[in-house]
Amino acid sequence: MKVTVENKKGLEKDIKVFIDKKTISGYLDAKYEEIRKDVVLKGFRPGKVPTEILKRQFGKAVYGEVIDKVLKDTTTKALEDNKIKPAGQPKIDLKSFGEGKDLEYIISVTELPKVEISSLKNIKVDEYSVKIDPKETDKRIEQIAKTQNNFKDVDDNYISKNGDLVVFDYKATVDGKDFKGNEGKGTQLVLGKDLFIRGFDKQLVGVKKNENKKVEVILPENFPEKELVNKKAIFICTITAVKKPEDIKINDEFAKTLGAKDLNNLKELISKQINDEFKNSLDMVSKKQILEQIEKQNLEDLPENLIEQEVKILSQGMKDDELKKNKNSLENQATKRIKTGLILNAFGEKNNIKVSQEEVNLEIQKQFKMMPGQEKMVKEYYEKNPSAIDGIRGSIYEEKIIEKIKKDAKVNKKEITKEEAEKILKEENEKNIKEQEKMHNHDHESGEEKKPKPKKTATSKKTLTKKAKPGIKKSKSTKKVSKK
Repeated sequence: MKVTVENKKGLEKDIKVFIDKKTISGYLDAKYEEIRKDVVLKGFRPGKVPTEILKRQFGKAVYGEVIDKVLKDTTTKALEDNKIKPAGQPKIDLKSFGEGKDLEYIISVTELPKVEISSLKNIKVDEYSVKIDPKETDKRIEQIAKTQNNFKDVDDNYISKNGDLVVFDYKATVDGKDFKGNEGKGTQLVLGKDLFIRGFDKQLVGVKKNENKKVEVILPENFPEKELVNKKAIFICTITAVKKPEDIKINDEFAKTLGAKDLNNLKELISKQINDEFKNSLDMVSKKQILEQIEKQNLEDLPENLIEQEVKILSQGMKDDELKKNKNSLENQATKRIKTGLILNAFGEKNNIKVSQEEVNLEIQKQFKMMPGQEKMVKEYYEKNPSAIDGIRGSIYEEKIIEKIKKDAKVNKKEITKEEAEKILKEENEKNIKEQEKMHNHDHESGEEKKPKPKKTATSKKTLTKKAKPGIKKSKSTKKVSKK
């Protein structure tokens, strides 16, 4: 194989590949030997069909299959040998081919630019930790205590009111007839919450223990027995207990009901919980600081085809007139994302950052926990949408890269109060709003009416390199994102 690389404009290259007919003939002979053992033709023993017969029968199909494989293998080798990483799928132009002929073709490719990442060591980032005031922890524990149901027994003459717990057995009928599920034992209702059948618990206000109470309600639209929907049902209820709410004492016993060892341990856990709530948001602020500095890195040549692809993603759902109005904004946004993605990807490759299947599985398991009862649906979704798994892989890949950059960066550690954290997050939110308004006003002044920001979509790293590797998914927390 002879390979000649011709530099064209910018990052565009033409790679001429020449493979002599003798080599091609060798590929064909090997293929005929491979299929010979499986071909059965009348008049020939298995595995003994002459090559000339095979050529007459299968020549066109065999040649096509062989050439496809040769093109795939030699294209990959030509790119790798010349250290060319394509931005997108290379184009193949056959110049000479055919059985008994040399194979000559041209690979037209846009090369990924060389990316300098040494300057990323100069990145500065704030790392926040929130010091939680003990009063904040106590306040949160009090709020939790109020949500816990705690009822105490009362004497038999106590009359129920809103907020009390009523326990009862019942038997219901519609038009004097029983129906499926018309009996219940030990049913509990907190009066005033209206959580059973609409208007049911109101009729239990004023009852006493051991009293019988007739309750009349209209069965709702979501009632399991569809033929009874919107019909009047009569419930004969036997009140077995009435209990009134009691404030929970915040002590070691209460702490144990929440899984803590004692009250001090509960305070430690709640303090950490509050800190973690702020940490996630503040980490996004730090991440945005990193991405904004990466955006400012110098990277002159950018593949035009990747920018065009990114614009198509950003403009999904736009009409032609909207696309025309927003063209400049979309191209600027696409350029920033492609540049950031290329830099992050180069850093990831340089530092040998990889995403294991185990990490992807763990992330999917997290989603199972976030959607209890819908695990099967989530599982089927990922089985039917491999690109969604690529998105998860890309998101993990980006987070690992950002974490590594942060580790090597000049970190300014800041311990702040809860109030200071809230102020930082508020200012960051206001800043984002102003940036969006500024972009909108700029477009308006230049005759462009900017459409609301399109749905964020990750671009797989496969669009940047021939070899499939993890992609970088746009962060959901920042307006400026990396793309792979």
